[in-house]
Amino acid sequence: MSVVGVAVALVVGAVVGLTGAGGAIIAVPALVYLVGLDPEDAVPTSLIVVGLSSLAGLLPRRHVGINWRLVAVLGAAGIPASWAGAAVAERLDPDVLMLFFAGMMVLAAVRMLLASRVGAAARTARPPGESPAGESPEAAIRGMVVRGLAVGLAVGFLTGMLGVGGGFLLIPALTLVLRVGMQQAVGISLAVIAINSASGFAAHLPGLTMDWALTLSFAAVAVIASLAAGRLSRRLNERVVSRAFAVLILLVAAWVAASSLPSVISGRAL
Repeated sequence: MSVVGVAVALVVGAVVGLTGAGGAIIAVPALVYLVGLDPEDAVPTSLIVVGLSSLAGLLPRRHVGINWRLVAVLGAAGIPASWAGAAVAERLDPDVLMLFFAGMMVLAAVRMLLASRVGAAARTARPPGESPAGESPEAAIRGMVVRGLAVGLAVGFLTGMLGVGGGFLLIPALTLVLRVGMQQAVGISLAVIAINSASGFAAHLPGLTMDWALTLSFAAVAVIASLAAGRLSRRLNERVVSRAFAVLILLVAAWVAASSLPSVISGRAL
């Protein structure tokens, strides 16, 4: 693996470990434009890298106590949705796919820039399943399951289509919609990303040809970076990290759009 590949893997792993999200947002365009992979190879490669990095990122967060029932609800919805997303991806031109990716990157950046709002919600969050005033516990649990299934379907579809774990959608959904605390949300997000990544990769297996040596070496570096960043995250200001990452994502999104848009406008990609 080249020096550029090692640098990209370090950034991807660090992002996953620090934020619980966003690694594939960097991985896919970097694999396409810096490492030189085709988008159809970059997506499954990203799924392996981000999935393994997410599992590694869970290790330093075992102390927060992951809500595995909520992980199961989100994962169960995400598995079939990721296969549907992979089927859609096979029918899209690579340049169109990368434009979709640029749009998702902008969405991720907006989420990061609104981190202060998410943090405020997390400070007043209830444990998942705890009922608000006037609502029975049974109704609260049913509402959580319904909302969790909807979130899982949306995130799973994006995972299969774009090779993203979906953490940039999962964390605000967990904190704002399901009222999960931020530390719990990051742990749940990492677990669901690992499930969705495995399912999305399986959906890409038929006819898959990829450079396994590159993929596994890239993944190994990203896992090491994720473990280190996960331990470091406790000492850093979450708001500063989120905003810095948002700026990076916006810059990469502009780069991806500038690279893909001319082909789409000219009609070659349509």
